[in-house]
Amino acid sequence: MTTVSSHTESSAKTAANPLPAVDRDFVHAATMTTSTQIDAGKMAHKSTSNPDVRAFARHMIADCMRLTVQLKAVAPHGVEVPKDNSDIALLESLMPLTGADFDHAYVRKLGLESHRQAIAAFEKEAKEGENPSLKEAALNALPTLREHYLMGQKLAQKLGVSE
Repeated sequence: MTTVSSHTESSAKTAANPLPAVDRDFVHAATMTTSTQIDAGKMAHKSTSNPDVRAFARHMIADCMRLTVQLKAVAPHGVEVPKDNSDIALLESLMPLTGADFDHAYVRKLGLESHRQAIAAFEKEAKEGENPSLKEAALNALPTLREHYLMGQKLAQKLGVSE
């Protein structure tokens, strides 16, 4: 019963401070990106023996944890920022892989594809978002996301992973 009432309270708070759809979509996309990057990075630590992949994963975990904290700090009062919002299908697609197969899939899906999607979502929020603090957070995060994408491209090239 407690879970239901706290969920209802959370829903009531969110309903009292509704975010425009563009901002709501951004919060969802941003939290899914950061959560997935953190979970996949942890998986990479266990599944790879490649020091470059491990270093990339460590970098993604640290930066995405910081970004999650920043998003929570700027979210309007009453708007819940999900803590664990990972793309389960993406993570499950990596689970059975080992060795170079894991490394290639991780770099392609997380280093490249995920960052292209994140950059697009953050650019959209920076241009079209209606909440000033979320817009600013998106704008401030873009250089880091672009740096991550370049890191992913360099790692993909080093491993022979095609975009």
